[in-house]
Amino acid sequence: MTEFAHPTPAGTDWRTETMAIQAGRNPQAFDGLVNTPVCRGSTILASSLEEWEARKLPNNPYASYGRFGTATTRALESSVARLEGGHASLVFPSGLAACAHALLAVVRSGDHVLITDSVYGPTRHFATHVLSRLGVEVEFYGPHETTGLRSRLRRNTRLVFVESPGSLTFEIQDIGAIAEQARTVGALVIMDNTWATPLFFKPFEHGVDISIQSATKYLIGHSDALLGVATANARAWDRLREGAHDLGQTAGPDDIFLALRGIRSLGVRLRQHESNGIALAQALRAHPLVRRVLHPALPDDPGHRLWRRDFLGASGLFAIELQPVGQAQLSTLFSRLQLFGIGLSWGGYESLALPVGTPTRSVSQPALEGPLIRIHAGLENIQDLIDDFSQALSAARLALS
Repeated sequence: MTEFAHPTPAGTDWRTETMAIQAGRNPQAFDGLVNTPVCRGSTILASSLEEWEARKLPNNPYASYGRFGTATTRALESSVARLEGGHASLVFPSGLAACAHALLAVVRSGDHVLITDSVYGPTRHFATHVLSRLGVEVEFYGPHETTGLRSRLRRNTRLVFVESPGSLTFEIQDIGAIAEQARTVGALVIMDNTWATPLFFKPFEHGVDISIQSATKYLIGHSDALLGVATANARAWDRLREGAHDLGQTAGPDDIFLALRGIRSLGVRLRQHESNGIALAQALRAHPLVRRVLHPALPDDPGHRLWRRDFLGASGLFAIELQPVGQAQLSTLFSRLQLFGIGLSWGGYESLALPVGTPTRSVSQPALEGPLIRIHAGLENIQDLIDDFSQALSAARLALS
């Protein structure tokens, strides 16, 4: 299915940064072009009846119709599968689409699913509004539950959905321990691995069955396209592939090309995001208007021990909780920021700051005394970022008096 996209042996002992450059490329197949070109098309012709019949074989769907992808699609799927360490990948039109269709591919009416309480908000909404409507019982568990998760597992528990760090509040989960417990009832483990990317967390080494990337974020890296990718191990691959194809999911070749381009610089970009994020978090922690910094790479973070054990690095996304302030002070803070835009998403080269309110939780409501602000440290000069956010915080603090 993906041989021509990566002619080098799948077992080549490359480190991840090298794999990001090499995987999914085969210049010899495209007249020596370094990058796999943008291939657009719907109808794919066969030269004979025998060739057409071969194209329709179940294990070769890509060869029969453009909805199943082109050479551009296969290049991205091959790249992400090798970076994640999985069996194979599928591309979706958004990160949420990857989450939703991975869930739909696995469950059926009457199943029970466990989802971390710190899950991405739109994934939570999909589970409670769509899966529940289809007869799937959705139960949330606290992101710090590990051994206690065993009591929630049932004979009909079909999957456990994990996200580490957690959305908005950045709790680190013990993925390996959760996967071990899920296996006792035959449940699959699905993980949203967008924060760490394949560079900084290896999901399949920790027992995950399906790993999801919102490629909109770091894989594309330039805030100019929407895309999602789900990667499965051999155990879950057939279910993921058949479920996605049954629902007609596809993605445009131009967005896929942008993801391929982004992956080539992922290693250097992510290291800079990591460096800027940690330095900014450390600097903001000292400001008197900041009550708490939520960043697992900081030594005093509750999840730091697990993060240091299981992760290979940190991205540029974290949060701060302010001291109790009013709307006027919050407005002053955001009006004074010059380098941090207010906007959804993250993972691009630019810095962002977003007021997120009180996160929706079912069993593990975080204790917040002041406003929560999610911050994405971009690729700007770190001292400029520190100076900009610090002066905005100081202006908001003065507005209190």
